Amino acid sequence: MRNPVRSTTTIMLLGLSLALPACSGLGQPTAPAGHVNSLGMRFVRIPAGEFLMGSDEAPERLARDFPAYELKRFLQLGDEQPVHRVRISQPFWLGQHEVTVGQFRAFLQASGHVPESVADGSGGYGYNPDYDPASTTRGDAFEGRDPRYSWDQPGFAQTDQSPVLNVTWNDAVALARWLSLRENRVYRLPTEAEWEYACRAGSRTRYHQGDDPQSLAQVANVFDAAALPYWPRWQAYALAGSDGHAFSAPVGSLAPNAFGLYDMLGNAWEWVADWHDPQYYASSPNTDPQGPEDGGVKVRRGGSWHSWALYARCSFRNWNSPQTRYTLVGMRLLLEVEADSERR
Repeated sequence: MRNPVRSTTTIMLLGLSLALPACSGLGQPTAPAGHVNSLGMRFVRIPAGEFLMGSDEAPERLARDFPAYELKRFLQLGDEQPVHRVRISQPFWLGQHEVTVGQFRAFLQASGHVPESVADGSGGYGYNPDYDPASTTRGDAFEGRDPRYSWDQPGFAQTDQSPVLNVTWNDAVALARWLSLRENRVYRLPTEAEWEYACRAGSRTRYHQGDDPQSLAQVANVFDAAALPYWPRWQAYALAGSDGHAFSAPVGSLAPNAFGLYDMLGNAWEWVADWHDPQYYASSPNTDPQGPEDGGVKVRRGGSWHSWALYARCSFRNWNSPQTRYTLVGMRLLLEVEADSERR
């Protein structure tokens, strides 16, 4: 697992009235529309548009705003470059929230899918306060793989409204395929470009609400004062403020971005469709990039409840093998817009 120092029934649609503003590409805010599907997942319609993908921040500037971090951390962010203009040519629906424990449970019960952590018998990862971090190089009190841990048991309390964790990229794809067959629509993981476009929601700052790391506590459940008592050795990297959650938070607990999407930063890392290639940005297509044709690891985006602020930026790229399951990793689904709906 990569450490950040360097996944033919008609759809049941219900109209939602969302008062939150959204941004069309780099233009003016528009009012988002919404759908609810057969598992109760709410989707926000994201318009087509263009944006600047990636980050060109110099290590010196990052070092100024993240003074507790070692310089080597800033030198490991080269896969965020070069900044390049990307056109998202088609609108799409994106989950307003990360997939929840309750929704994943309903999927398992209806489909018979066996999560990979159960199917291969090796389990997932979990938080164990008695686990000796001094005995590992991780030092984060997470242990595994172990059959004691899985999507419904990450070692700390979860509710049906919490983001599902310990799910593999393959589990996420299985959910999307099952929903596609059930509802005769196309569900899938977002591409990396679609994800960052939706996360930024018209912004060009580190986070969708601005550049100040301390402002993350308003919009993202990340590593801060609430989590610090559990990991005092990482005190230098904890945000001074508190989002009120030491572990995962019920989805939608904090403020959304301008598209009306919650937890795009923090709470759970989200699997996206792309293979990872650190050089891909230099040659990726300008319109609807799909990522490399093959690779060894899949990209995950957005940071988690345990992530430091540097790793919860809109442009940050992380990755793991498709079989990885971890207590910080979840998912968010994309629903493609039907062609005939665009003509109505």
